Amino acid sequence: MRAQGALFADVDVDVRFHDVDMVGVVWHGHYLRYLENARWALMNELGYGLERMLESGVAWPIVELQTKYLSPARFGERLRVRASLVEWEARLAVNYLVTRPLDGARIARGRTVQVAVDMRSGELQFATPPDFVGVVRAALARGNA
Repeated sequence: MRAQGALFADVDVDVRFHDVDMVGVVWHGHYLRYLENARWALMNELGYGLERMLESGVAWPIVELQTKYLSPARFGERLRVRASLVEWEARLAVNYLVTRPLDGARIARGRTVQVAVDMRSGELQFATPPDFVGVVRAALARGNA
């Protein structure tokens, strides 16, 4: 999908018992898994899932991660995680928003930055590979991801 100039994907997450800490709220580390699931949903919708990434010979390690926790989520709640691709030229930047759809409350937000690395040589690529740029341009032309 596309909104405000960004390509995005949403995933819903049910907060499970094993996600909460001893005071009954989602342990902060589990949000990273939620963000990762949303990021892969976005890549899959773009047509650049894991298989295509591996075939391209380019890996995309995360080199920066920021999270801000705004409100606690609790066992049994449903959360919605939106991953929005906001930068794709020299690197990939994905913004995340975690909300509670029931009342629209903002639970957390985050950002990851990834760089392209040649999987054979291990060398950093200073420009986004043309294969990925083509995927993004095609999604923008379709008007959705």
